[in-house]
Amino acid sequence: MIRALSDSGVVNIAVLVFREGLECILVLAALTASFRGKDTRYHRPIVGGVLVGMAATAVTWAIAVRVLSDLSVRVSALALQAATGLLAIVVLLVVMNWFFHKMYWTGWISLHNKRKQELVQRAGSDTNPWRIMFGMALLGFSSFYREGFEVVLFLQSFRLRLGGRIVLDGVLLGSAGTLAVAVLTFIVHHHLPYRRMLVVTGVMLAVVLLTMVGEQAQEMQLAGWLPTTNLPRLALLIPAWAGLWFSIFPTVESLCFQFAAGVLVLGSYFTARSLPTLAR
Repeated sequence: MIRALSDSGVVNIAVLVFREGLECILVLAALTASFRGKDTRYHRPIVGGVLVGMAATAVTWAIAVRVLSDLSVRVSALALQAATGLLAIVVLLVVMNWFFHKMYWTGWISLHNKRKQELVQRAGSDTNPWRIMFGMALLGFSSFYREGFEVVLFLQSFRLRLGGRIVLDGVLLGSAGTLAVAVLTFIVHHHLPYRRMLVVTGVMLAVVLLTMVGEQAQEMQLAGWLPTTNLPRLALLIPAWAGLWFSIFPTVESLCFQFAAGVLVLGSYFTARSLPTLAR
């Protein structure tokens, strides 16, 4: 049972890290796609900004761990797990909101591209080239740190529930997939089916979301934050592996929360499909 929970946790963490890494790669690819000739010199400050973003993400992780360690002295373990689980679900709901991502691609990426174009245009007249380089570095930093910050918040619930080793394994697995895509994108210059990859990882994240919602409902019931209405007849139909891998439990509360989360994700997907097509 413990091994199954660990394996499930590693897979769920890896999926989220890979998805966030994919989004970071798409933003960086949009930023660097138009650099030709002498403009390729801007690659270096952008990469530098990404590296600083990685360091800032590590610092944010350390701060989050310290804050939760201090809180664990004042509140019960179940209450802390329930609270961090709620935060993780909020983060995952934002990540899974397809309508939000529609705005993300038309807003966040276009904002970065607009800022990049302004910097390139100013390069010819600005007497201080370091100002331009610093601006490019900020674009690289914000592209990475936004995703890193979301991952840090999300992973705290897993760390408290499964331990740091499981989180590390999941992060390494997801990072390996991200690195492979980055190499194909920036070094091999191979155009990947990014839109399809977003949809596939979105479906996988939807499963992660439903699993986390089921786990969260159970933790809130154990902490006394939610009532527990058992469904004995349904318990006979739900196999044990469904509870271990997908947190499907025969209670009214957990099933209703999972149903609501599924409706929210599907609703945002079909709403997004009615809007103009995502940038490819």
